[in-house]
Amino acid sequence: MILLVALRKEILEQARSYRLLIVSLVFLLFGLTSPLLAKLAPEFIKMLPQGEEMARLIPAPTVADAVGQYVKNISQFAVLLAVLMGMGAVAQEKDKGTAALMLSKPLPRWAFLLAKFGALSATFLAGTALAAIGGYYYTAVLFQAPDIVGWLALNGLLLLLTLVYVAVTLLCSTASRSMVVAGGLAFGALLLLVMLSSLPVVGDYTPSALLGWGSLLVTGTGRAAWGALWMSLGLIAASLLASWVVFERQEL
Repeated sequence: MILLVALRKEILEQARSYRLLIVSLVFLLFGLTSPLLAKLAPEFIKMLPQGEEMARLIPAPTVADAVGQYVKNISQFAVLLAVLMGMGAVAQEKDKGTAALMLSKPLPRWAFLLAKFGALSATFLAGTALAAIGGYYYTAVLFQAPDIVGWLALNGLLLLLTLVYVAVTLLCSTASRSMVVAGGLAFGALLLLVMLSSLPVVGDYTPSALLGWGSLLVTGTGRAAWGALWMSLGLIAASLLASWVVFERQEL
């Protein structure tokens, strides 16, 4: 019960601080424009010097191009927003003293952290849902309607990828008292995961591998990444557990 009260408070804070609105608008914008960018790519190429000749060599854009553009845009901005929105989740409250005030209610520290993660998850769930609706609609209008089940699965994997970085950033925010330090640690973790994703074999188990699996479910190009799925869930669980262990040992 106390967790639900804390979660409600955090969700209201997401709305009042306009974080929910910002995430929703950014996701909706790129959900709507990604298929359009894929459709107009040949026209953009024609604007370049000798662009007419280059455009003739490029095949006409397809649903696969629209999906690829959608995955690229949403994943990049989702990860960036996850770090920006999460880096002050705990560090800022510790710095201002509001965390100590909240925990004197009494509110268990695990509930405090889970409420933070739950509210951020709800914010990105709303953004992903809007992006999915906008992206599906314009892909259907400009190309053809993608398989609805595959499209939903793709967006579920995109959300899971985002939540990995939300959880990791929450850990960085819990471990530090400065939002700047938390952001630096989170971006460092982001770069580490990106570098690992480029390695053979290891890359198949990183969260980035979920993107290829998502494309496979819609376009048939790519491969399944069950290892990346379980690793992503494990990273979320491990980050939340580590956040709780660190937070329990801190004096506010």
